[in-house]
Amino acid sequence: MNQPKTIALLSCYIGKLPWYFDYFVHSCRFNPSVDFCIISNDLNYSKPLPHNVKLVRKTLVEINVLAGEKLGFAVNISDGYKLCDFKPAYGLVFSDLLKGYDFWGHCDVDIIFGNIRSFMTDDLLEEYDLISVRPDWIPGCFLLFKNTPKMNTLFTYSKDYKKVFSSKVHYCFDETNFAHVAFEEGKTYHEITTEIESMMHVVKKMEESGYINPYFDLHIIEGIPGKLKWENGILTYRNKYEVLLYHLIRLKKNMLPRRTDHIPEIFTISPTKIYHKANSKITLNEF
Repeated sequence: MNQPKTIALLSCYIGKLPWYFDYFVHSCRFNPSVDFCIISNDLNYSKPLPHNVKLVRKTLVEINVLAGEKLGFAVNISDGYKLCDFKPAYGLVFSDLLKGYDFWGHCDVDIIFGNIRSFMTDDLLEEYDLISVRPDWIPGCFLLFKNTPKMNTLFTYSKDYKKVFSSKVHYCFDETNFAHVAFEEGKTYHEITTEIESMMHVVKKMEESGYINPYFDLHIIEGIPGKLKWENGILTYRNKYEVLLYHLIRLKKNMLPRRTDHIPEIFTISPTKIYHKANSKITLNEF
């Protein structure tokens, strides 16, 4: 019997790890067959971590040095936000952390995961080189790459990657160079002119040439829709649709931080708050 494909997810976070990081870790705990590596300069986070979550301490200076060594030229990672541009190169920059894995991915920490393996099945991993959990453009919050030299250097097919990595300017290179709406409207990469050639341009260009086989579908929820329930590692929307993850990109700005001393086995997410309830018989029309 074939062994399941192995997956490692990487996230870099510069600064004090935020309150919602505890929800991220809690949801990682319920995905024991996926390994998570969080690279951060936060020296004060001391809460216990599950076996599949590793916290690697690195300063921004150390990341700059490592990235320059792996890429072969001086880079300019001026702040934590600039790291987003480097996500497509994590497979090369952090190759020492990824040895032996079949797939690696970049993800953010403002995420609550459902059951990753419900979506990232072995059949899917066997067939595709890159897996996007949006149908229209590749999201920086979660993207999987086959752990091969070809895919770990895919970013080099952008004619602008050295410009991006050498500049302190944030280009949204990992996604679309801010051309999200154009891709959402269904325009082809040929029709979308941007300042730099983004990874979305690269992926579609290399798919067209037959060099890679990418997968695109919708498996995530973003924004503030509410009506989400997390129960023992399963994330559902409207009590009907199982989803891979919820991206808190807007919710974290709308709600006050809440205590996370104990995160229960069931909680619900409204447009403004995360509710902890002891009663397992939660109904979504309560909020």
